[in-house]
Amino acid sequence: MNTEKPYSEACDRNREPILAVLREVFSAENKVCSVLEIGSGTGQHAVYFAAHLPHLTWQSSDREEHHAGINVWIDGAQLVNVRRPLPLDVRDTPWPVTTVDAVYTANTLHIMDSVSVDATFHGVGQILRAGGTLVVYGPFNYNRAFTSASNARFDAQLRARGVGSALRDFEAVDALARGVGLTLLRDAEMPANNRLLVWRKTA
Repeated sequence: MNTEKPYSEACDRNREPILAVLREVFSAENKVCSVLEIGSGTGQHAVYFAAHLPHLTWQSSDREEHHAGINVWIDGAQLVNVRRPLPLDVRDTPWPVTTVDAVYTANTLHIMDSVSVDATFHGVGQILRAGGTLVVYGPFNYNRAFTSASNARFDAQLRARGVGSALRDFEAVDALARGVGLTLLRDAEMPANNRLLVWRKTA
């Protein structure tokens, strides 16, 4: 049985501006060799970033229902440095990775409920090596206020699902990061009212 290749237009739109930052923060000079992607989704980011950052071993992960689609992208890319997805629910312990140089996740925190957001940072704190890097992409509120009318509409759509999804407050997320020993290095403006947040784990 053939699996249809999943596709996200947003992944194609945001991949180049994200890559511009990853080239710096995931550089060999910063001693980043291995990356765990939390919530690989369609698999598009995994193969795109692995192709453009060949010094990295890119480990994809997601819930098992997404693995078939991710594997379609991996099969098509035929890259030696992207790994097939690990089964990962952030609420489970322990995670299927013990140590990693960096963690990347895009458009996940607003899909999760608050318990899962807390679990994400707890898990990252457990597996990220000293001096390692966490990169998070997505929309955030600042000072408990929306940064655009479109983000306000998006938040209403998320909340209407009734599963705990919502735009997260930057200040609350940064507090979770600091709680597991991460220090904010960068808060970069991205297209479509998104941000790219970069933290470094204290050595």
